Amino acid sequence: MKKAGVKPDLTTYNHILDACAREKLLPEARAVFQDMLAMGVRPDRQTFHFLMRSLALVEQNTMQEFLIAMEVYGIAPNEVTYEIIISRLANADRIEFALQYLSKLPPLGLSPTLNTATAIIQSAASIGFARLALDLAVSFEETSVRRLDGDVWVDLLASCAESSYADGTIRTWEKVVRDFNILPDEGLCLQVLHTAARHGLSKLALDVIEVLKSINIVWCEHHIAPVIEAMCRQKDMKEAMLMLDFMRKNDIAPTLETAAPIFEHINHDTIAVDAAWGQLEMLHEAGHAIDVIALNVVIQAAVHLRDLQRAIGTYKACAKLDVKPDRDTFNLLLRGCVDARHRELGDRLLADMKEAGIQPDPTTYERMVRLCLTQSTYEDAFFYLEEMKSLGMVPPRGVYESLIRKLVSVGDVRHKLALEELQECGYEITPRLKSFIDSGGAHDGPSSPAASEQVYL
Repeated sequence: MKKAGVKPDLTTYNHILDACAREKLLPEARAVFQDMLAMGVRPDRQTFHFLMRSLALVEQNTMQEFLIAMEVYGIAPNEVTYEIIISRLANADRIEFALQYLSKLPPLGLSPTLNTATAIIQSAASIGFARLALDLAVSFEETSVRRLDGDVWVDLLASCAESSYADGTIRTWEKVVRDFNILPDEGLCLQVLHTAARHGLSKLALDVIEVLKSINIVWCEHHIAPVIEAMCRQKDMKEAMLMLDFMRKNDIAPTLETAAPIFEHINHDTIAVDAAWGQLEMLHEAGHAIDVIALNVVIQAAVHLRDLQRAIGTYKACAKLDVKPDRDTFNLLLRGCVDARHRELGDRLLADMKEAGIQPDPTTYERMVRLCLTQSTYEDAFFYLEEMKSLGMVPPRGVYESLIRKLVSVGDVRHKLALEELQECGYEITPRLKSFIDSGGAHDGPSSPAASEQVYL
């Protein structure tokens, strides 16, 4: 161009600088700028914008040089200038510096561009500053005619849910689902469910469940459990218990773990247990089906309080609620028998269990063994142990440890045989058990993680 005697003008140089900026060619951009000055072409604001855009994220000092050069040429930064600066800082997760530059806009009579707001909000959201990100988003939309894109609000929702920020999660969920009609994916829905569960936001949790259905996700236990927890935190026991039947009707098998929030809510005293039973009666009278897990959790709470009489009373009232006891029902009651050392009641419960056609499982046998070991005559413990093995079940470590401790404490030499069987099953002898055996039952020795795992639940 120069050879042809055509002098480049500002437009020419800006086009070349634009090409350098797109490829992040800072050395080349500098050379073009120097040639521009040598040709007597005065740069404009766009020239410096192209120079700034040619910088890599790590090159912050050079940015200051360009700002000083702008000042030398009497060119004041505008919204786009600050967009370039703030976006670069936000993309580098230098949120504090980005906020400093953002605060300079109002005194200059400038407003952040949509790109500026998007960059700094998404940066704050991505590094865990959910409250800050949401405040920035709300402030921008209140002072601007522009609106943030749906993707920005989805990022805000994810940040708020991950941070367990309840108010932010509710607000961003409404924005995403209601205003933008965006259906979050399953992963984000689960995050929102966990926040809803922690803060007792049952309405939000139910909304999430409906969204999961809308995106063709098959409901599973881990989807419904947070809803139950949210209801329990709101002290809405009736709805929490109804959710157990809702699960069953949707081919999801609830468990005692699913009902753990209900248990935590009612296991403090017998008044709470009786209130829970009252809720079940009210639901039944209203024509609602009662799930056996709802009954079991009431029994579990009574057993936890060592109120075996109340637990048995609940069990005997099963027919009144049209509920059939299951294996968990009997295992919970057997645990109560162990705590109360009530062997006769345990035998009756086992007979009821078999009469109902419910096959005992390893937990059943373990509790029967423990129950036998609470008596002065404990020979039946060996019977249940052998019956368990004959059914192809591997006795849990706890069964052998309980048996060995009982035998050692009464001086029964059969503890050696039980010890051999424990090792044959692949279990190691814990330091506490070894200390107990070596001392003849005098002491357990130092506690250990392995031993603590054997705490009877």
